[in-house]
Amino acid sequence: MKRVAFFISDGTGITAETLGNALLAQFDKISFQRVTLPYVDSEEKALMAVAKINQAAAENAATPIVIDTIVDRRIRTIIDTADSFKVDIFEAFLAPLEQELKTESSYSVGKSHSPANSANYLNRIEAINFALDNDDGARTRHYEDADVILVGVSRCGKTPTCLYLAMQFGIKAANYPLTEEDMEELQLPKNLKKHKHKLFGLTIDPERLAAIRTERKANSRYASLKQCYLEVDEVEMLYEQENIPFISTTDKSIEEISTRILVTTGLKRFQNK
Repeated sequence: MKRVAFFISDGTGITAETLGNALLAQFDKISFQRVTLPYVDSEEKALMAVAKINQAAAENAATPIVIDTIVDRRIRTIIDTADSFKVDIFEAFLAPLEQELKTESSYSVGKSHSPANSANYLNRIEAINFALDNDDGARTRHYEDADVILVGVSRCGKTPTCLYLAMQFGIKAANYPLTEEDMEELQLPKNLKKHKHKLFGLTIDPERLAAIRTERKANSRYASLKQCYLEVDEVEMLYEQENIPFISTTDKSIEEISTRILVTTGLKRFQNK
């Protein structure tokens, strides 16, 4: 079964996507075609969104699902006219909160990105720059400033995880690729030894690794199944020998990997604030 799901917002759409995907992920037997409509911040844009939703309703047997975070009541009223099943996230949570707090919400667009949160925003930007500057073992001299250093074989998910930790949690995450040369003596590279307490290992199923590497460099020793098994076996032995915590990225999302890292290491959001 396939359903069309619209994420509609009068802002960037990130909140609608994040919360919407969290809800839809609970229905793994259904395939969803996801459509994000950001900046629906006028009645004209709302009418255009309704037209798109109604078109999807006409072209598909199942009713489209609309998940929105629109705060303007006029625009929400227009979206309500669409031929859809609607999940109004703000309405679902704001109304009970208004009742509990005995005051009305301001119903203002972009409140989550207001100056009150500017410190966290700047913290994230700093962390993102750090992750980019310290990617793939590029600048090990800055590891003193890192909150965590992800290690693992090439293409096991280090870079996207570092960027996610930076963007979502403001954590300064560096990463270092453990190469075949590093593994010859089954010891930590010199650049990592003094930062051992900051290390967190990533591993991956060798067959999955081979498939990923084949997309990058097909028919190479680097992508061969034999080489992938060798590297993964050696790096996992190193983790166990050095008591480095590690996690397999094979069947986990970036969100889950990052959360597991936070739980295991005890790092907190906006560590560097």
